[in-house]
This record gives sequence, C-alpha cells and structure tokens, in this order.
Amino acid sequence: MGNLNLKRYVKVRNLNEYSKRRNDTLSAFGFLTPAMVLAILFIVLPIILAFTYGFTDYYLLKPNDKQFNGLDNFRRMLSDEVLIKSFYNTFKFVLFVVPLQLSMALGLAMIVNKRIRGNSFFRTAYFAPAVLSLVVISILWTVMLNPTSGLINQILSNIGLPKQPFLTSSEQAMYTIVAISAWSGCGYQMMIFLAGLKNIDSSLYEAADIDGANVMHKFLYITLPSLKPIMMFLVITTTIQAFKLIVQPMVMTGGGPDYSTMTILQYIYEYGFRHRNIGYASAITLMFTIFLVIVSIVIKKLFREERAA
Repeated sequence: MGNLNLKRYVKVRNLNEYSKRRNDTLSAFGFLTPAMVLAILFIVLPIILAFTYGFTDYYLLKPNDKQFNGLDNFRRMLSDEVLIKSFYNTFKFVLFVVPLQLSMALGLAMIVNKRIRGNSFFRTAYFAPAVLSLVVISILWTVMLNPTSGLINQILSNIGLPKQPFLTSSEQAMYTIVAISAWSGCGYQMMIFLAGLKNIDSSLYEAADIDGANVMHKFLYITLPSLKPIMMFLVITTTIQAFKLIVQPMVMTGGGPDYSTMTILQYIYEYGFRHRNIGYASAITLMFTIFLVIVSIVIKKLFREERAA
C-alpha cells in the first residue's frame, strides 16, 4: 500500500512539473512572438526580398514586368561613377568621424567622471544632443552655417575672419558634416565610457600614485586597457552607424555640391524611391550589407589579436 501511494505521488509530481514546464514554455513563446513577428517583417523579409530583387530589373511602377537579369546589376556597379564616389565619401566620413567621436566621448567621460560641482548639469548638457532628432539638428546647423546670414559666419566676420562656405563648398561640406555628426553623437558613447570608468578599481590608480606614475601613464596603462571591451563594442557600433550616414547630407546638402556628400544609403534611396529602380538599389544594398559584415568581422578580429598579444 505504501509503495502504491509513493508511485502515485511521484506520478502526480512529475505531471505537475511537466505542466509547469509546458506553461513556462508557452509563456516564453507568448512573450517572444511579437518580437519574432516584427523581426521577420522588418529584417528577415526585407533581406529575402532584396536578395531576390537584386538579380532582376524590377521597376517600381511596373512590378509585374520584372525580369531576371543575372549579374547585370552587379556589373553595372563597377562603372557607376556616382556610386564609386558615394562609397568614397562614406568611407571618408567613417575614417574621420569614428576616431573623432570616440575621442570626444572618452574625453567628456573623463571630465564628468571627476567629482566637481555641477557635474550632473554638464553630464546632461553633453548627452542632450544624442537624444535630439538628427533632422532637427541638421536643420539648426544648416541655418547657423548659412554662408551669408548664418550665426557662425557672423561671428567669424565680427572677429575679422573671412566667411566660410561650410556646406556649399565641395572641399568643406563633408568635413563640416563630420564635425556636426561627432558633436551630436558623442554623448551616447560618453555615457557608455562613463559606466566603464566607474567600474575601474580605484586601487589601481592608488598603486600607480605610489609608484610615481603621472597622468599620462595612468591613462595609457590603466584606463585604456580597462576600457578595451567597451572600446571594441563602441568601435564596431559607431563604425556601422557611420556607414549608414544619410540624414545629415540629405537634409543639409542634398548630396551636393557636386556629389561631394552623397553617401551609399542616400544613393540607394535615390535609385530605389526617386528613380524607382528597385532592382539596382537592391543589388547595391546586398553588396553594402556584405561589406558591413566583413568590416565588423575584421574589427572584431583586430581587437581579439591585440588582446591576445
């Protein structure tokens, strides 16, 4: 009789555990379903469609007349001078904005990490541009940099310096966008750097003080090595975001003058929605996506090799 009750108890307990695991699984799928649906609709499906359309001559106004054209779109890229210039402009932007933005972010993080009066105000002020819309920032700077009536040129004129064609010069336009982008985005990286600085053991700096290390030595041999994981994350994310530049040149210069600020994403938009050539735009998107994946892998590998060394 006792063995029968024990078996019944074990059976009931197993059923309860199975029912609990099943309910937990169903609850997990219930929470995941909305995110999975959105990911499929806005990530997986666009990738599949871009891959499909990239090998066709799909024209937006004639969706039923698209024909498979093989690698014609990809061959066309090799002789597309505007696309090549757009890639060069995008690469130049990334090359300048990533080190500038991260350097500004790290510098600001080290400033607000000090215990000084009004620290919270400066932290908020430095972070504020990161939460503003890029469209709003671009419009404000376009007005301020107006070659005739802009505030910046008025200040330059008042102090005896010549006015500058910041956004209307093919030599200055991209560098102006670099400076504005670095200023507007460094607040986000600053907060991440600040969190990393807070986690550095203060005893390391105390030991360095005892050994007579100066500020530069402590920065090079304590601060930077401790921030390497955060630095790797920020370099990868900032680089990818920089390659996706579109809002600032579209609002401030329209890709000009003389295509000097035309970027890859803006070129894709132009061909896909203004010229309605979805096939060619999809092919460019595919190549650009593969390029970003390769860039991410290379950066990650470089950081791992440096850490191993």
